[in-house]
Amino acid sequence: MFRKAAVPTVSNGSYLQGQANGKLSSMDSRQPAREGKVVLKKKVTLLRGISIIIGTIIGAGIFISPKGILKNTGSVGMSLTVWTVCGILSLFGALCYAELGTCIKKSGGHYTYILEAFGPLPAFVRVWVELLIIRPAATAVISLAFGRYILEPFFMQCEIPELAIKLITAVGITLVMVLNSTSVSWSARIQMFLTFCKLVAILIIIVPGVIQLIKGETQHFKNAFAGNDASIMGLPLAFYSGMYAYSGWFYLNFVTEEVENPEKNIPLAICISMIIVTVGYVLTNVAYFTTISAGELLLSKAVAVTFAERLMGDFSLAVPVFVALSCFGSMNGGVFAVSRMFFVASREGHLPEILSMIHVRKHTPLPAVIVLHPLTMIMLFNGDLYSLLNFLSFARWLFIGLVVAGLIYLRYKRPDMPRPFKVPLFIPALFSFTCLFMVALSLYSDPVNTGIGFAITLTGIPAYYLFIVWDNKPKWFRKLLG
Repeated sequence: MFRKAAVPTVSNGSYLQGQANGKLSSMDSRQPAREGKVVLKKKVTLLRGISIIIGTIIGAGIFISPKGILKNTGSVGMSLTVWTVCGILSLFGALCYAELGTCIKKSGGHYTYILEAFGPLPAFVRVWVELLIIRPAATAVISLAFGRYILEPFFMQCEIPELAIKLITAVGITLVMVLNSTSVSWSARIQMFLTFCKLVAILIIIVPGVIQLIKGETQHFKNAFAGNDASIMGLPLAFYSGMYAYSGWFYLNFVTEEVENPEKNIPLAICISMIIVTVGYVLTNVAYFTTISAGELLLSKAVAVTFAERLMGDFSLAVPVFVALSCFGSMNGGVFAVSRMFFVASREGHLPEILSMIHVRKHTPLPAVIVLHPLTMIMLFNGDLYSLLNFLSFARWLFIGLVVAGLIYLRYKRPDMPRPFKVPLFIPALFSFTCLFMVALSLYSDPVNTGIGFAITLTGIPAYYLFIVWDNKPKWFRKLLG
């Protein structure tokens, strides 16, 4: 099942091995593939890169429940400040990943950068937790939001049956998996279309909000910083919620080997995307407050729907559809990107060999995509999804902080490494400190859930020694692993 090193082999079926050991040079357009070599093609242009980032960041949260930040800040002014600062901090993190993506031209994102900086054990733990729990649970959660909102127009007068939500969610998950298994080009085209739909949905909220401001509807901005005082614990938790809303800026780095001219397009795509998302998020929240008071926003189950019902009448029925499309875009972008992490981890010998194989005609990492389907379905119908995400939300920021700290470490460990794009040192220092501070805060504020998540993460250590390091496995154990 697991192996110490991937050996380049050609199968008799429809797949070919990617690269051996992950030590070969990255797939560069200036280095044409050898005859008979099947590789992932460079089909991610600048525009497609922007659509991957924006389309994955903007999910259901900005439309449904931006109240987490307001609740923990206590005032309209502080909540808008936190949205802005979180956008800037996320841009800092994205710039750090832009540097890493231009100097380490291998796909895999977090996994690859941790492997390069700190070695195989922490890299394996990262991909172990991602494969078994984080990605299936996260995909199931965003898919459930898709299922709920795609059915919303049909159940306006009554509660949507949970079974109907799960069944339509299962169809959506299967559709995303099939799409990503069939064609990289079509997956990218649909992602661009869905990103356009998300931006249209945000504009549908922003434009009426601006009109309201022009009309003088500013009563909810008077004494904007007055209200309930934010507690010492509340303000950091607000930042935690804000950073979570912006998460997704790192997904382009998962497909570095498929990006055309990565030295130029990765930094450009990241900067353009983060500016668009930050401006869009802040203006959307401003628009909400032109019509909805802080108290009403905290009571609303879906802020965008409440806003639309007050200003747009019957057109508000379109909002749930746009939210559903937004969720589908996040599902598609997440599966497209994270499957490349599993592909690279398999290429390095950290996951079963079949996951590093590429379909000979479709040029997609089909096994790395399909492996998510049964795991996500199990989570959807049996798992306590929100508890799992609460357990492991700290793990995301722990490893992202570790990656950015690794950038600083690589500056000193490998000073001669070519760096076409280089950020000032204070940016990775500030961002890694922010991530580690949020991890420490979660340990302090919610020690039980964080402790359980920490224990789940640590299971990757014995798994590493059992599956990767232990060479002389007995025959019965090898048979058990297949």
